[in-house]
Amino acid sequence: MTEEHISSTHPPTPPTTEEDRFAWLRLLRSRRVGVATFHRLMAEHSTAQNALKALPEVARAAGIDGYEICPTGVIEAELRAAKAVKARLLCLGSADYPKSLAKISDAPPMLWAIGDTSHLNRPLIALVGARNASSLGTRMARALAHDLGTKGFTVVSGLARGIDTAAHIASLKTGTIAVMAGGVDVIYPSENANLALDIAQQGLRISEQPMGQSPQARHFPTRNRIISGLAQAVIVVEAAAKSGSLITARDALDQGRDVLVVPGHPFDARAAGCNMLIRDGATLVRSADDVIAALPAEKPEPQQVEADLPAPPPKKRTLRQTAALHQQILSRLGPSPVAEDQLIRDLDVSAGNIAPALVDLELEGKISRQSGGLLSLAP
Repeated sequence: MTEEHISSTHPPTPPTTEEDRFAWLRLLRSRRVGVATFHRLMAEHSTAQNALKALPEVARAAGIDGYEICPTGVIEAELRAAKAVKARLLCLGSADYPKSLAKISDAPPMLWAIGDTSHLNRPLIALVGARNASSLGTRMARALAHDLGTKGFTVVSGLARGIDTAAHIASLKTGTIAVMAGGVDVIYPSENANLALDIAQQGLRISEQPMGQSPQARHFPTRNRIISGLAQAVIVVEAAAKSGSLITARDALDQGRDVLVVPGHPFDARAAGCNMLIRDGATLVRSADDVIAALPAEKPEPQQVEADLPAPPPKKRTLRQTAALHQQILSRLGPSPVAEDQLIRDLDVSAGNIAPALVDLELEGKISRQSGGLLSLAP
């Protein structure tokens, strides 16, 4: 069973009984059932109970013999662990599930939450950055988080060292949400144990992982999509050229969010990623007022990226416009080669604008260039 990209724009009917919630959890915790497979099974079988019955046959058709769905004892243990820490289950499609997150293509079917879920109903801004943050970087993060909090925003971050920690501490009194890579009851890093307790009492901790799950390296990139999916914009404060914060920024662009960046010194490697984002068109911010000024007057549909680019195009494209152009190119290409000049005509974009985008996609391994000026999706 391979994971596919399944849109959750139309979420499944939320569970209304304890039996339904049990079945949802059991389906989601079954081996090789990720978010995309969960959505596909629910779309095909309508209910988690029906999907569970069909799962062994689905696995057998995929070449997996002797497949067993998640034992009921595992789910019973998870529910007991949740009750012990007063964790609450938020199910996709339910009234208490965050609306902006529900509209991303890979929305988590279920979230465990500890704390005050009313924070999810307020305007949300994500603030992320380096774990090994400088003194200046943490000071900037504290100032932004505090000032945005006083202006009515709840600050979302990942409870990591450095920038995340500074953002949570500064926004505790006004509202903060920690999105955790492991189970909502597993505090990482351990030095943030007291902060996590404060957040549970004054803010909110959430996670899509099972109770008791220790965070693994693979969990952090998937956690990042939730951080950006909750917020209407993502602020990056200190990020290296290759960092998790840039993954969050990329997720934000794919989800149609604004990416706002605090600039750093050119000689500081911790700010290299931030300066790259600004170079490529991200909005530079120096204060909470800059952030608020950069936000659209009306909140856009969270899952949408701008599909139509202005004509004539601006001399310098924003990150969102670049992401939209990349998406348009990829949607036009397939396994069969297409002439580059034909692609330009189909997109109605000038060759001068499309050429850099093609180079970017080729370097990222998403498209292949063949002889004779032909293009196709990378195999």
